[in-house]
Amino acid sequence: MKRRFGADVELVQGGGGVFEISVDGRLVFSKKELGRFPTEDDIAGLGSAWGALEA
Repeated sequence: MKRRFGADVELVQGGGGVFEISVDGRLVFSKKELGRFPTEDDIAGLGSAWGALEA
């Protein structure tokens, strides 16, 4: 993530099977809401989410 998007990534351990990805404090993916883990396309799209949040 650092090389591709210039992003620092931190794993924050949670509980209850919740898997969420936030960019600058904004939720961009939630397994809890969608009922599934992210696909490769979802992860590739995080670069777009990062850029949209920086604009």
